[in-house]
Amino acid sequence: MTFAAVDRQADFVLRTIEERDIRFVRLWFTDVLGFLKSVAVAPAELEAAFTEGIGFDGSAIEGFARVTESDMLVKPDPSTFQVLPWSNEGPGVARMFSDILMPDGSPSYADPRWVLRRTMARAAELGFTFYIHPEIEFYLFEGLPSETAVPVPVDHAGYFDQSPVGPGHDFRRQAILMLESMGISVEFSHHEAGPGQQEIDLRYADALSTADNIMTFRLIVKEVALRHGVRATFMPKPLTDHPGSGMHSHLSLFEGDRNAFYEPGAEFQLSEVARCFIAGLLQHAPEITAVTNQWVNSYKRLTSGAEAPAYACWGHNNRSALVRIPMYKPGKAPSTRVEYRALDAAANPYLAYAVLLAAGLRGIEGRYELPPGADDDVWSLTSVERAALGLAPLPASLAEAVAVMERSELVAETLGEHVFDFFLRNKQAEWQDYSRQVTRWERERYLPVL
Repeated sequence: MTFAAVDRQADFVLRTIEERDIRFVRLWFTDVLGFLKSVAVAPAELEAAFTEGIGFDGSAIEGFARVTESDMLVKPDPSTFQVLPWSNEGPGVARMFSDILMPDGSPSYADPRWVLRRTMARAAELGFTFYIHPEIEFYLFEGLPSETAVPVPVDHAGYFDQSPVGPGHDFRRQAILMLESMGISVEFSHHEAGPGQQEIDLRYADALSTADNIMTFRLIVKEVALRHGVRATFMPKPLTDHPGSGMHSHLSLFEGDRNAFYEPGAEFQLSEVARCFIAGLLQHAPEITAVTNQWVNSYKRLTSGAEAPAYACWGHNNRSALVRIPMYKPGKAPSTRVEYRALDAAANPYLAYAVLLAAGLRGIEGRYELPPGADDDVWSLTSVERAALGLAPLPASLAEAVAVMERSELVAETLGEHVFDFFLRNKQAEWQDYSRQVTRWERERYLPVL
């Protein structure tokens, strides 16, 4: 984007704030782990924020900086300006996503948004724009139970059920209206397979816009849940005996207006670019899993079956595969895409989409050969059959995933030294803390007999 375009957008924001009597503007960004951060500024301070940024203590933000290099700037991106839909209950409030800068104005090495921007710039050098369409799953539970209580779903409906009982239907309607009021288009919504589980699918957009939209989506879903007196969670596996919540992401590369994944007459209409991209995803899947599935709880979902992938394979319309090729729609070349199914709903979208893009690009640049697809339900195969087909397992725990990531040149290069090092140390500490816990399951199983 040119400086002139940014200036025009900034002028539009300043006019809109005055015309709509916006009293507070929240500048949003995320820490390395993907938690949303915010600082509110008065409209009078915005012009300086657009040109110079606003200083803050980076050492207080998870993974941003050491105390000795704590001075940082937050600079709003005027293209992301939106009025918050619940601000009509009081003085007007708007938000903008922001970039984190060093004191000299250079991009911060710790900003997840910059990590994704940098990877997208690498794709642009090869002539590609990266687009994503996410399917976001989450659960609704009654009230606000204690963290140790077993959560109670708001309903006992199932996949695609149209149930008049429970708040799910009205919840989705209100959440979608809020999303669309902020310029975030929704394609589908429905009840998912688990009790109280919902899915809302966002329309495809470029990767940076999609990551911004996901962060907005999470906040809106939790805001609407509070208004309904229920609790929304993106925890990957909140219930032992029910499906986890994934964020299946449909990926595609475009060269200008042309879908680089589409080739008429090829198998599944997949171009050589698409096949190499998929091969890159498969080969590097184990080493990027710590980023796409970054929590201890993430692996309870991946190892439980229920359409959650545990092996690096691909297939046409095979929902047990890590990479699925959706059915081609005749006459709709732009819709040719690949679906990556491991990603869960609690990942940092900026870092997750950066490593997915990097893995795919590595496959294209290295002209990786795509292995045969998996036609069978991978979960129904025996370990011997999986080995015969050459299906490599994904890491089965956060500890395994971090150990593989630690040796990955691809992930280190994509995240940058600072983010890579902090992420590793944080995840190693998380696993160590988890490993020392004595769980309810252990007490119930062993106390009566040992």
